[in-house]
Amino acid sequence: MRNFTLLAAALLTASFTAQAQTAAPKTITPGTLTIGMEGTYPPFTYKDDKGNLTGFDVDIAKAVAAKLGYKTQFVLTEFSGILAGLQANKYDVIVNQIGITAERQKSIAFSNPYAYSSPQIIVKKTGDFAPKTLTDLKGKRVGVGLGSNFEQQLTKEGGINVVTYPGAPEYLADLAAGRLDAAYNDRLLVGYLIKSQNLPVRGAGVIGQPEAVGIALKKTNTGLKSAIDKALLQLKADGTYAKISRQWFGQDVGKP
Repeated sequence: MRNFTLLAAALLTASFTAQAQTAAPKTITPGTLTIGMEGTYPPFTYKDDKGNLTGFDVDIAKAVAAKLGYKTQFVLTEFSGILAGLQANKYDVIVNQIGITAERQKSIAFSNPYAYSSPQIIVKKTGDFAPKTLTDLKGKRVGVGLGSNFEQQLTKEGGINVVTYPGAPEYLADLAAGRLDAAYNDRLLVGYLIKSQNLPVRGAGVIGQPEAVGIALKKTNTGLKSAIDKALLQLKADGTYAKISRQWFGQDVGKP
């Protein structure tokens, strides 16, 4: 009788364990992954000519949600408040080229990296200003996204007149109009703009080593992080990630 009781208890424990392992990860709305992003940051997240949200990060978010068996709901917000929105439970995750930095990891969690890129200086297509390092920007007016790691890098360098904007379209317009000497953003963004939008800008110095970006989420949501990490591995294994990456950049940006 005692052995039977122990066996029953073991089976019950195993059952509960299996249920816990297969339980859906916690989200604000059950069965839906709510995703925060800018919607003004091509080619990562922006609206096309028909007003449809599109971009590399949009496709990655949709693919991850599909692996989880979840619907997607996108919440658009300015970058300057995007991390605060996560902490305020406005969305489950942020998929918006959020660089994985030690400072950010103090307050939020990240998935395993899903892309890598390097910062790059952007200048007008005409003219002979060709900065190769951040030192070359000292005394210059440089546009950058408010609250971004690019802003932090410029400020840390010192001696640069850092001009912040809510998004890339605004400071790139000012750069093209001659109101800025340079801008500072992601190398992948620069290449895309030059190729697809015919803006009168060009890439200058690439700064530092490739940096990792990840899907940001709350530290307490460990179950969702594990599920997202698994989904990203599956996307790379079945070729979905490479297809999305090549569509937007012509290369695999999932490696440093």
